[in-house]
Amino acid sequence: MEILAFLYQYTMSNSSHSSLLTTYTLAFLAMLFWGMSFVWIKIVFKYYDPITTIFIRLLVSSALLVLFAWLMKIPIIPEQKDFKAFLFLAFLEPFTYYIGESYGVDIVSPSVAAIMIATIPIITPIFAYFKLKERLSLMNFIGIIVSFMGILLMILKKDLSLEYSLEGILLLLLAVFSGAYYTIQLKPLSNSYSPITIIINMNIIGAIYFLPFFLYYEYSSFIKVVPNAELITALAELIIFSSIMALVFFVKVVERIGPSKTAAFTNFIPVVTVIAAWFLLPDEVITIKMLIGIFVVTVGVFVAQIKFRKS
Repeated sequence: MEILAFLYQYTMSNSSHSSLLTTYTLAFLAMLFWGMSFVWIKIVFKYYDPITTIFIRLLVSSALLVLFAWLMKIPIIPEQKDFKAFLFLAFLEPFTYYIGESYGVDIVSPSVAAIMIATIPIITPIFAYFKLKERLSLMNFIGIIVSFMGILLMILKKDLSLEYSLEGILLLLLAVFSGAYYTIQLKPLSNSYSPITIIINMNIIGAIYFLPFFLYYEYSSFIKVVPNAELITALAELIIFSSIMALVFFVKVVERIGPSKTAAFTNFIPVVTVIAAWFLLPDEVITIKMLIGIFVVTVGVFVAQIKFRKS
């Protein structure tokens, strides 16, 4: 609880002297933890099925955050006018996003999954165009095309057949679209509620969404597993760093610099994942083609976010 108290005071600090540095530090840490999460998920999947993993993450993180919010006197229940917004936000993430990400990572390489998730920033402006009527720039289109070519380079063989399962690719695309639209929906709520309040409601509602699927499909296999040190460690890392700290940091950064600038930091995620997977997962193979694809996608994401200053 002392660590959470420190993080809360750190994220709430609005000192002009260190505000920008603090914001960028929080953004970098969030992406670092999310990059590592693909590896932690792969480890947990050796023992638990995807829905079980997601449900445990949401349940435990919700309990810890509710206790913390109660001790720190942070409001938990949102205003009635925002109930529908929170229900929809939780449907996008964690529900739909985690389904796409978890089942996608279970099928394809963590490195490929991470680089596909990193394309969220180039999908976000498309949703912003239709929902917020924000104009798409030429650089947006160029970035989208370049990133798409990088993804094709990774997932296609020389004979143009798929290197990875089509099902896994489609699930990851579901996560990408959910994450992009979630970023758009998050901004209004981040202006009215603290990151802790938003994350608590997202996790609790998300856990409720997942509960019937967990009980019906995976409870019988869950009770047969005897947790060991590897499982407990990976779960704890997922819950503390990915489901709590990274989300709190992300919401605070979106509040401070907006969704578009925040999305730029997702370029760090695949880099972290590739390095971590190389060292921690013995079955992970990093090929030259994959590294080139990651580089091309990263360039595309970067180009899509370039904005030229008007004369």
